[in-house]
Amino acid sequence: MFQNLTPRPPDPLLELIKLFAEDPRPEKIDLGIGVYRDEAGCTPVFKAVKEAEAALQQTQTTKSYVGPEGDRRFVALLRDLAFGKELSERLGGRMIGLQTPGGTGALRLAADVAVKAHARRVILGLPAWTNHAPIFNAAGLSIHTYDYFDAAAQSVRFDRLLQALDAAEHGDVVVLQGCCHNPTGADLTARQWHDVAEALVNKGLLPLIDTAYHGLGHGLDADMAPIRHLLGHVPEALVTYSCSKNFGLYRERTGALFVLAETPKAASTALSIAVDAARPNYSMPPDHGGAVVRIVLDDPAIRADWRQELESMRKRIAEIRARLSAEAHAHGLALDAIKTQAGMFSTLPMPAEAVLKLREVAAIYMPETGRINVAGLAENSVARFVAALARLPREQLSGLRRKNAG
Repeated sequence: MFQNLTPRPPDPLLELIKLFAEDPRPEKIDLGIGVYRDEAGCTPVFKAVKEAEAALQQTQTTKSYVGPEGDRRFVALLRDLAFGKELSERLGGRMIGLQTPGGTGALRLAADVAVKAHARRVILGLPAWTNHAPIFNAAGLSIHTYDYFDAAAQSVRFDRLLQALDAAEHGDVVVLQGCCHNPTGADLTARQWHDVAEALVNKGLLPLIDTAYHGLGHGLDADMAPIRHLLGHVPEALVTYSCSKNFGLYRERTGALFVLAETPKAASTALSIAVDAARPNYSMPPDHGGAVVRIVLDDPAIRADWRQELESMRKRIAEIRARLSAEAHAHGLALDAIKTQAGMFSTLPMPAEAVLKLREVAAIYMPETGRINVAGLAENSVARFVAALARLPREQLSGLRRKNAG
């Protein structure tokens, strides 16, 4: 039977990781894989996480199952962190959640709940996170796309988003990234979020808000302020949350799904659908990451350490963005928007041949889409990256050249 299978093509990003690892050049730069890196090129374990793990080692008395809904205290603390105590209390039983294996697991459960609620279509802006479409396709949803980002102008095409919402049908799922848009770094403004909320209500659309970088844009409260406004106005929503980036728990697969419904009874029913969908997929979520986050958020001292570490990461990314923009300006390249974008990613207006040329001559690895992981740069590698860009053939730099640079 297996001899009749057709092999699937390798995932381009996973293939990029392999190519980077096999490159012997010591000066190589990895801007592909979406993990935070410090100045030494490492993805560190948070000090707060180590403190929480030490406490867990001393206090944990069992390795028994946590149940399909996961660690309920973890979910409650994460809910307050994401949505704020005021909104959480106002929504009450209308919003409930469960722990999931990372943000990816949350997205799959969200898609399954939407299908059970008779949703058939997903409205997805492009470019999107590479795993969005496969997840929704696997759940049986059809995908309708629109152009979210203008790479040449380095700006959100908000008119296209509004057109997509206007053309959507009642009950369609609208995917929105909470903050630090992957792969562009270009987020909606507060005013735009307000307009989106109004359109969602008027058209009877179901927002699915993917939150994977909370705290890495403008700060914990600032990043979620527009989302909190939206959730305070729409009758229903699905919100996925990942702890991979802001707690550094990539391999622990720690996340949550929150369901907002018109009534507590409807929210409870939707949650039961999510639990039912989880059972044949993974049965129950892994405990370790959720327990770590619970301890971090429950202990004032450890929580303070975590907030300080997260803020240091956020500031470092912002500093790299500013440095990258300034260095590009000095080389006659137009990367001004990078310093105003948020989070770990930006998408440069570069053709695939330019990306491959950088890989060949300068050992700089990035996806052929032009998406870069800004957090993969260090202070001592920004100049080399920009210099390599500036040396590309002129015809490959048309989207990056400043108009007054000749």
